Amino acid sequence: MTDKIIVLATAGSKDEARKIGRALVERMLAACVNVVPQVRSIYRWEGEIEEAEELLLVIKTTRAAFEDVRAVVLELHSYDLPECISLAIEDGSLEYLSWIGQSVR
Repeated sequence: MTDKIIVLATAGSKDEARKIGRALVERMLAACVNVVPQVRSIYRWEGEIEEAEELLLVIKTTRAAFEDVRAVVLELHSYDLPECISLAIEDGSLEYLSWIGQSVR
């Protein structure tokens, strides 16, 4: 187990995804944010089943930075309840994991 995490978030537009991703990297809260286009989300919202085209943000950061990452997502996101979940990185290339640590304040 490492102190590095992947944070998943979705965005409703390319502009919003880029804005969130750039803010996280500029503020040194993420080493890298991948924006994956054309994700089809099916979910329950306010008692109804909804479908939407979204973009997936894959955010590489540290466990210590998660609360700040979540705050930025909430600050810049247009959704009432944006996705922002973290997944532990169990293992990986030592050089890559070190780069994440050096890139996040």
